[in-house]
Amino acid sequence: MSQATTYFPSEPNLMAAVDLGSNSFHLVIAREIDGDLQLLHREKQKVQLAEGLTSELILSEAAMERGLSVLRQFADTLSGIAPEAVRVIATFTLRRARNSQTFLRRANRFFPYPIEIISGQEEARYIYQGVAHFEHASNRRLVMDIGGGSTEFALGEGFEVLRLSSRNMGCVSFGAEFFAGGKLSAKRFARAIVQAEQELESVASGFKKTGWQQALGTSGSVKVLRDILQQQLQTDGVLRLPDLLQLQQLLQSSGHTSHLQLAGLSDDRRQLLAPALSIAIAAFQMLDIREMHYCDAALREGVLNEMRECRYEQDIRQNTISSLQRRYQVDDSHCQRLERTARQLISHCQTDWQLASTEIRLLLWACQVVEIGLQINSSGIQKHSAYILQHANLPGFNQEQQQVLAFLVRFHRRKLKGFSLPQLYLFPSHQLLRLLVLLRLSVLLNQKRLDDWLPEPEIQASECGLTLTLPTDWLAQQPLLQADLQQESDWLSKVGFTLTLPLNCPE
Repeated sequence: MSQATTYFPSEPNLMAAVDLGSNSFHLVIAREIDGDLQLLHREKQKVQLAEGLTSELILSEAAMERGLSVLRQFADTLSGIAPEAVRVIATFTLRRARNSQTFLRRANRFFPYPIEIISGQEEARYIYQGVAHFEHASNRRLVMDIGGGSTEFALGEGFEVLRLSSRNMGCVSFGAEFFAGGKLSAKRFARAIVQAEQELESVASGFKKTGWQQALGTSGSVKVLRDILQQQLQTDGVLRLPDLLQLQQLLQSSGHTSHLQLAGLSDDRRQLLAPALSIAIAAFQMLDIREMHYCDAALREGVLNEMRECRYEQDIRQNTISSLQRRYQVDDSHCQRLERTARQLISHCQTDWQLASTEIRLLLWACQVVEIGLQINSSGIQKHSAYILQHANLPGFNQEQQQVLAFLVRFHRRKLKGFSLPQLYLFPSHQLLRLLVLLRLSVLLNQKRLDDWLPEPEIQASECGLTLTLPTDWLAQQPLLQADLQQESDWLSKVGFTLTLPLNCPE
């Protein structure tokens, strides 16, 4: 095997973002200079993953091979950058594909960077943040990004997001459904526009009610529309509905994409123009957009800026957890007790269990939200809390991180009925079980909900077990806790984990 070429030296201020989109894969490398990001390098490769997604949501072998081939190229480019300074984000197609784990496992053999699959809401948030950091403005803005498999809308003011939506309509998927074989006609356009309007129907009124002063479009589809309007129709490059409708007439009259002779249209965008135009027209009509400017920033720039902020402990995920605590009025004092005990337990087993920083943070965040379901009902609180975490929009968390939070909270107490370890790409099953044990012990040891009641516990870790030690004299005065610990040991043994208790625990 040939040695990878190092394009960039390993420097502490370098960072990279990779966007695995439904139409193209993008790579951006930047460095931080005095708190600002300076873009150094961009790569874009057309992959058209969405084209390989069947009606049964199975990603084809050919599509996977196209994606893996590009990741091999990206791995060479990224080889000189520290792994912790690289974030790889996957969007619509890998979010939807039922066999996405197959793609991730195959990529992991040669691509040493974790691939995070994010929700549509999270994708829209990153897009907005990319625009907000690229073009500073204090007014309220609507941002639209027409992708290969989905179209994202975000409305915000400054850096604050007010509304987010991801709709299942993209230029690759719409192209296959309404303009197959490159055929263009008024009837095909009408069907595509109506379908897009139906997708927008449920969110249009909310966006219009909030309102905005400026509309911006990002990424390739909007850029192509701008270029064609500017070069072919001699406009000022601002998207307006009358000009989009005029472009529709030009496309319809040609009858086929192979007949298109438009200034500003490249061959690789020829098949995507009609579906992108249909989605844009529907958005303008449903949202009453008067004009839209193009912005040369999108998801990857949003990811880079969030990475920069995390370096200064400005992790948006903590803001998300704090927001959940406020919304569901959790007992903050008890959360602090749980977190304090969890940190004590972690300190004794982190080395033996090789707990990663992300795993530790998820455990500590779980301590803060275990009781958010209490506002629904105290009976079955673990189920209510997990349901909220599983279905809520959690800015900053990728799909697997959200699953881990929901899993930990779902089984944080009582009998492990219906227990099963989720099979995830970023988090090994044995580590999830270890995190769950630490959370369950933290909850159990704080059952009295009292400060200065629990002495610091000590534990010794083995591969599939823990030995718990508490002061003998103190434990002798806690018969209920001893009984609960023995019950916990019995429950954990049924899922393959050994909890060894102090000798004076009752048999």
